[in-house]
This record gives sequence, structure tokens and C-alpha cells, in this order.
Amino acid sequence: MSNFSSPADSAAPPKFTDQKYLITLIFVTSLFMFWGIAITMGDVLNKHFQHTLSLTKTQSAFVQFAIFGAYGVMGIPAGLFMKRFGYKNGVLFGLTLFAAGSFLFVPAAAAASFPFFGIALFILGCGISTLETVAHPFVASLGDQRTSDLRINFAQAFNALGTIIGPAVGSYFLLRNNVEGSSDLTSVKTLYIVIGSVIASIAVLFSFVKVPALTDPHATTDTPGANVDTAPGKTLFQHKHFKWAVLAQFFNVAAQAGTWAFFINYGHEKMGFTDAVAGNYMILFFVLMLIGRFVGTFLMRFIAPPSLLAIFAACNIVMCLIIAQSWGWPSFIALMMLNFFFSIMFPTIFSLGLKNLGAHTQQASSFISMGVVGGAFFPFAMGAVAEHDVAVAYYLPIICYTVIFFFGYKFYKVQK
Repeated sequence: MSNFSSPADSAAPPKFTDQKYLITLIFVTSLFMFWGIAITMGDVLNKHFQHTLSLTKTQSAFVQFAIFGAYGVMGIPAGLFMKRFGYKNGVLFGLTLFAAGSFLFVPAAAAASFPFFGIALFILGCGISTLETVAHPFVASLGDQRTSDLRINFAQAFNALGTIIGPAVGSYFLLRNNVEGSSDLTSVKTLYIVIGSVIASIAVLFSFVKVPALTDPHATTDTPGANVDTAPGKTLFQHKHFKWAVLAQFFNVAAQAGTWAFFINYGHEKMGFTDAVAGNYMILFFVLMLIGRFVGTFLMRFIAPPSLLAIFAACNIVMCLIIAQSWGWPSFIALMMLNFFFSIMFPTIFSLGLKNLGAHTQQASSFISMGVVGGAFFPFAMGAVAEHDVAVAYYLPIICYTVIFFFGYKFYKVQK
């Protein structure tokens, strides 16, 4: 049988979620939007700091290093915190760090210090890392495991909405009035005061949400669709599909961070756009990711999620080849389409990596979240190449999409 086949429907289709989980699902899904805003705001900051703090592209990549590097630090502690105190307290802890990092932009702007901004971004990154570590297994647990791919992709669609809001707000407040040589950081300070206040308010509201009892992931059950460890004699790292998921997520976020970090530079240098215009195209860039999330979620009704993941990875290899040629609009359209095909990758890799891990599920979530640290390092490599030619830098993500292709084509399979 071909690998690219529709999943079999052996019985009545499982529910997307149950009524008792609905309020919790809505609230946790909204959190995906907020860290989407924070991450893409970092891509606008990357370009803004090149102006206001006189940074090179390689130096400005420290913005992504601070945010994504936090995932490598917080993955395991966040998982341990979640295991000890539960999903709800894990979310509250993540929101607290998120708000604290945002408020630290005030003294960082007053000092006009890029290292100080790096500390603020790192703490903010610890917050969103904690949220991601908690929210993915949280959403996956809110119903039948057989529909966990759909729930996580649905939630990630709101993350895509956040990635649209991030560059829209960032471009308006930070890039619209950019003046060459200006060192004014007032707009950065004001913007992050607002962000910190909103996140703190969300934390207070979420503290009043009553979370229904969830199925104990440590319990053994024969209920159809439950996340049961099919190889209970194995340790977590003896599950090959989990190890491949960590690797695939590392390269997936590496490609994402590099692609997003230099999108505005590509629009400015290769298409002749002003920074503000390139920032506006970045909004459309993330609209395509949102569309891709909904299209991908729909297609998963007919195409097995790992098969669709492999197809989208192959499409992005082609897009990167076109981008690197600097063919004007055809290359820029290919750059825009990267985000459409990228859309399902993060949630699908996450969901496939958690399949049939039973009691290992929460620990596995921590390690897959740590895979996001790939986004801390890859922008440096792309930035170094982009100093000479930003288009040529887009050859590098081909390595990442090749790894993702093989994970979706073969190495996602759960082995007993």
C-alpha cells in the first residue's frame, strides 16, 4: 500500500472534542495567538534594531537567538513544572514570564542597550516556551487521541492569526516612521507596555477558568482513541518516532526563524520595497500561513497527516530553489508561499511525536518543545550569507525541509 493514502475509517468518526472541554479548549486555543504575536514581533524588531541600534544582519539575529534559545533552557523545567502542578498552573506560569519579559522592555529602551533587550526577550521567550510546552499536550488531551492532529492544527490556526497581527502592529508602530540614523526607542517601550498589560490581564482571567478533569496519561486504558503506550517496556528515547520528531522540529523551527527573520530584508533588497511596505507584505505572508492551516486541517480528512507533511516539505524545497534565483516577482511569490506550506509543519510534527507515548507524553512534549532551539542558531547562518546576498541565504532551509520530508514519509511510524 502506498504511504500517501487516506486514513481508514473503520468505525464512526471520533469527535473533534467533547462538550465538557469546550470552554477550556477555546481559552487555551487563544493562547496560541498570543505567542504568535510575540514571535513575529521579534522579526519586526530584528529590522528595527538594525536601524535604531546600528546592527548588522548577523548581530540582529540575536533577537531570534534570545527568543528561541529560551526554548532550549525552559523545555525540561516547563515540562517538570507541568507534571508537578498541572496544565492550568503551567499556563499561568508561562503567562507570568511572558508579561515580565514584556515589561522589561521599558528599562531596556531607557538604557538603549541591545544586551538588555536580549535579556528581556529571553525572559519573554521563556514564557512562550512554557506556554508551548504546556498548550500542545493540553489541547491534545482535550478529546480523542485520534483527532488530536485536528485539534492541534485548529489551535495552531489561531497561532497563525497571531503571526498576522504581530507584523501588522509591529510595522505600524515600529517601521512606519523609521528614520535612517534615528535611535528613538519610545515606540518599542510603549508597544511592549501594552503587550505586557494584555498578557497580565489574560493570566488573571485564566485563573478563574475551571478546567475539567482530564484522562490521566499515566493510566493504562483500552478506551478507543486513548493515548496508550504501545511499547510500555521502552524508555522515552527508545521510541524512534519521538526522536525523529525532536529532530524534525529542530530543523522545522530553524527554517521558520531564518525565513521570517530576513523576509523584510529580502523585500527591501531584492524587490526595492521600503521597510514599511515589506512589513505590510509580511502581513500577507502570515495570512497565507493562516489559510494553509485551515486548508491543511481540511485536507487531513482525506490525506494522512504524515503524508501531507511530506508533500508540503517537498513543495517548500521547490520554493527555496525559486527564491534563491532572484527572479523578481516569481521568487517573491515563492517566498510568500513558503509560509503556506510551512503552515501545518509545527503542529503536525508535534502531534505525531506524541502518538502512543502514554505516561511519557508530558516529558516528550518538553523535549519536542526544546527542539525549537533550532530557531536560535539558524538565523546566524542565514544572516552570514545574507550579508552578501539575501536570496542565496534561502538555499540553506532546503536542508531543513529535507529532514522534515523524511520524517513525514517514513520516520513518523510508531514501532512496537
